Amino acid sequence: MSYDYGDNSALGGLIAGFIVTIFVGMYLLMLVGAYVLMALAMSSFFRKVGVEPWIAWVPIYNYWKWLEVGGQPGWLSVLVVVPYASIITAVFLAIGSYRTGIAFRKDSSWVVLAIFLPFVWLFLLGRPSEVYDPALITAAGYPPPLAGYGAVRPQTAPPSNTPPPAAPKPAG
Repeated sequence: MSYDYGDNSALGGLIAGFIVTIFVGMYLLMLVGAYVLMALAMSSFFRKVGVEPWIAWVPIYNYWKWLEVGGQPGWLSVLVVVPYASIITAVFLAIGSYRTGIAFRKDSSWVVLAIFLPFVWLFLLGRPSEVYDPALITAAGYPPPLAGYGAVRPQTAPPSNTPPPAAPKPAG
């Protein structure tokens, strides 16, 4: 005895397409949620360390500033768009997070939190009760931050319309 169930290939394709659309939509929603969570965490951290909070919402530039707060060259953030080179950015972010942790009086175990749950690390350091002292970074023997409080500002020449400083008068 043979049973004929008919041709349901069109219905099967429609159901498969619907399921794929649902999964892609959920994935995109999770990506947007992760982006917003990370940007909120980074903006609270940036506010604490003296970087403009709006920078946290700009892709790549936010990692540029995060690297600079840790005393690392910001241009390394551009490597996130190069396949396999983003590992270099992650390594330097970990180094910078360690140095930033020193300024917050945190021990080296906080780097593990920064690596695996960076948004938690950023939220915890951005709390109002945390104290940021960038002088501790240089006291530990590391270069100062390149952005935010404690950053070394480049020396600028005086405007050309001002006279040069007067020479000291000889003693005598």
